Amino acid sequence: MVVATSRVTNQGQISVPAEVRKALGIRAGTELVWDRNEKGEYTVRPKRLGLADLNRIFGASPVRLTDQELRDARREFLGSRLKRLDSKK
Repeated sequence: MVVATSRVTNQGQISVPAEVRKALGIRAGTELVWDRNEKGEYTVRPKRLGLADLNRIFGASPVRLTDQELRDARREFLGSRLKRLDSKK
């Protein structure tokens, strides 16, 4: 299914259509990763930051949490999000 099209400029640049940028969370400075599958077809996706990228950008966190503390924090955060969504109904 074709969602949108882009045109390549003389300098080899393309514009990512607004609806695609919005759907993929692409902002200025976002790196795009180009993949090729076994059939030779290309796909493009935004590069997602990993922990190593975040450490390089912000430095190592001074906070150290155990796996259980991380799970508990995630559960608490997701629970609060669900409560907010339920209250909007």
